[in-house]
Amino acid sequence: MKKEVLSQEEIVSIPLHVFEDRSLSFLEVVVYFLKVKKGLSFREISKILSRDERTIWTVYHRAMKKKENGK
Repeated sequence: MKKEVLSQEEIVSIPLHVFEDRSLSFLEVVVYFLKVKKGLSFREISKILSRDERTIWTVYHRAMKKKENGK
């Protein structure tokens, strides 16, 4: 199974409705969406957002905890 890899020139579109969840920060929403809905790896997300891979991992896990507590 071949996985789609985004090039640096490719624009990632994120629908505005994902930002309705006010319990998450802007970065948490973006990282969560790219990880869960688009299936990107932490490395791919870090390249897109120009952030350290460890930062993306931390932000994603923080968002997951907030989602769990919000149920």
